[in-house]
Amino acid sequence: MREHERSFDVFGTHVRLLAAEAPHGRTGRLLRLLERRLHEMHACLTRFDPGSELSRLNADPRPRVPVTPTLERAVAAALWTARRSDGLVDPTLLGAIVRAGYGVSRTGTAPAGIGAAIRHAPPRRAARPAPAAVWRRMSAGAGHVVRPPGVRLDLGGSAKGLAADVCAAALGAHPAWAADIGGDLRVGGTAGVTRLVEVEHPLGGVAHRLALREGGVATSGIGRRLWHDAAGFAHHLLDPATGRPAWTGLIQATALAPTTLEAETLAKMALLSGPGGGRRLLRGFGGVVVHEDGDVEIVGDPAAPAAVAA
Repeated sequence: MREHERSFDVFGTHVRLLAAEAPHGRTGRLLRLLERRLHEMHACLTRFDPGSELSRLNADPRPRVPVTPTLERAVAAALWTARRSDGLVDPTLLGAIVRAGYGVSRTGTAPAGIGAAIRHAPPRRAARPAPAAVWRRMSAGAGHVVRPPGVRLDLGGSAKGLAADVCAAALGAHPAWAADIGGDLRVGGTAGVTRLVEVEHPLGGVAHRLALREGGVATSGIGRRLWHDAAGFAHHLLDPATGRPAWTGLIQATALAPTTLEAETLAKMALLSGPGGGRRLLRGFGGVVVHEDGDVEIVGDPAAPAAVAA
């Protein structure tokens, strides 16, 4: 089966789109249009460009701000992740993540050593939602975002998950397709083609291989955005209750789900919840967690068609 492919960089990561030729014969053109669409989404949603629409929203003092459909949809997706996680994945932590040392893009910057970070990390504990739960006072709809004045948003992983799902909606009628947004993956197709998905191990090599016909896969981990700070080491996955990087005993979590946005949310929830909580969260659709000692744990039935041992 012949497939068209587009590979490019956007959202601070590498993107790969694959699609088998459809009967109408315009698959190549569709992938080019999707590439353009993802660049437009990135330009709107990045927090690292002061001129982006998200940055303008964050700087706007009004409680109710008119927004484009792209930003409205992205904020709605981020609020969905907050509801789905009961606030464990919180899009309102931009101030805290800047204070932790992630104020500018780290694309192209080598991360700190994960081994040293684990050795010097503070006592492990599961993350918890912030008591204030500011996200509960927000909404996105009818061309507006409503939030308490001064609340700033970091759309982060939810934007990548949403982007993969946007691609899925456009490619759904093709015999086989895949959208990989920096490891946030969505696959499908009318022909039911099985794809082999490799989950990288944060300490090197492959943690697991998944055989997937349809659905979303996403991985959340501390290894790629890890840096030195005054206290030792910091990373971008925060405990909403403290506003500080979460050290939970897990260094990576991979989740499967019907959509990439949900998989992204579950992966982040699992990592923030630590070994016991993460295991419980991933049982529904299955997943993979990597413990601090490098041990790989498969959650769900390893004999199921969606999981093939490495």
